[in-house]
Amino acid sequence: MTNQFQSLRLRLLNVGYEELDHNWNFDNVISPFSRLYLITEGEAHVYYRSLKVRLKPGYLYLIPSFTHSSYKCDIYHNQYYLSFLETLGKDLSIYNTVSFNYEAKAQELDKVYFDRLLELHPYRNLKNNDPEKYDNYPTLLELEKRNENISAEKMLETQGILKVLLSRFIQGKIEFPDRKRIKLNVVLNHISEHLHEKISIKELAEICHLSKDHFSRSFQKTFGLRPSKYIQLRRVERAQSLLITTDHSLRRIAEIVGFGNVSHFSRAFKEISGKTPNQFRSENKY
Repeated sequence: MTNQFQSLRLRLLNVGYEELDHNWNFDNVISPFSRLYLITEGEAHVYYRSLKVRLKPGYLYLIPSFTHSSYKCDIYHNQYYLSFLETLGKDLSIYNTVSFNYEAKAQELDKVYFDRLLELHPYRNLKNNDPEKYDNYPTLLELEKRNENISAEKMLETQGILKVLLSRFIQGKIEFPDRKRIKLNVVLNHISEHLHEKISIKELAEICHLSKDHFSRSFQKTFGLRPSKYIQLRRVERAQSLLITTDHSLRRIAEIVGFGNVSHFSRAFKEISGKTPNQFRSENKY
């Protein structure tokens, strides 16, 4: 088990320090990488998975890859930030092998670690903190190429610091799934990445090199839900976040989360949450 965990690879994308104000206000962010923050002053909020998390000075915060989130600062806050890609072996994500807390009290050395990353990578700060400006694959590929050009010494030190910071959030025992579960976890990542698109059971089965029937049985046995039901749950979960963090119309939210039309969206939402989208919004709007 431990040997498998040693295959964890973290690749730095951005690192910086920024003083932010009310313009740090972004909705419907779904990134193919993880974000990690150390808040030093002020206050802001991150909304994800229907939760409102207050970003407090002296704390670290982790937003895993492909997590739907929104960001809001009313007055000001100052933060160290970094973004990174993670892989565990060939196909696995660390988020599928261990439970995580997403808030952790910063330790005394954590600021030192961020400052050291800034020394090692002085030109990795974001030029524009709007996710639409940098949260895309062409930009990620460009940043990945920078990793190929740094020295082995810097690479090893960077990997070590990233692993220390990520370790702050790990809770519980690390459990590595068997080969079948690994393939199904790849399917979960695919669903998260393509939730706004039409997803067929056939394409999911092909990822696992299984027939549709065999895949559906394996998925239900592993996760306790049919694949179609799981997709519906994830879409409703993402819709809940949008309902409480944006003023988007129901039609627009239905489009963003991959429902074909408002009536289908409303039926599925009520079936899963027990409330209509409008009821949920009025009871939970921040």
